[in-house]
Amino acid sequence: VQLVESGGGSVQAGGSLRLSCAASGYNYNYSSYCMGWFRRAPGKERAGVAGIDDDGSTSNADSVKGRFTISQDNAKKTVYLQMDSLKPEDTAMYYCASVNRRTWYPLSANQYNYWGQGTQVTVS
Repeated sequence: VQLVESGGGSVQAGGSLRLSCAASGYNYNYSSYCMGWFRRAPGKERAGVAGIDDDGSTSNADSVKGRFTISQDNAKKTVYLQMDSLKPEDTAMYYCASVNRRTWYPLSANQYNYWGQGTQVTVS
């Protein structure tokens, strides 16, 4: 499985970005899975941001509820993270992750076994 993130960049506070994570190597039509977005800010530990599984169930961290939305396009095998009302504290490297099963803990990094290379988001 390969995960490739894109869409990061620099924005002013209050702005928006949409991150994309393109997955290959999955059989989306027949397998259970969970996809997650995580972030690591300078000097901080990696933290779960949002997760979505194959039936469309989503989870969001409290810090991003009402501002970030995770979604997926199964035909494109792509997961998105729409980030609105961005704050300077959202500045981090954002990573996409996947696991080929559903999980009760979609915001826990130890649930995932595939990771992308990350995309930087900077909010000033």
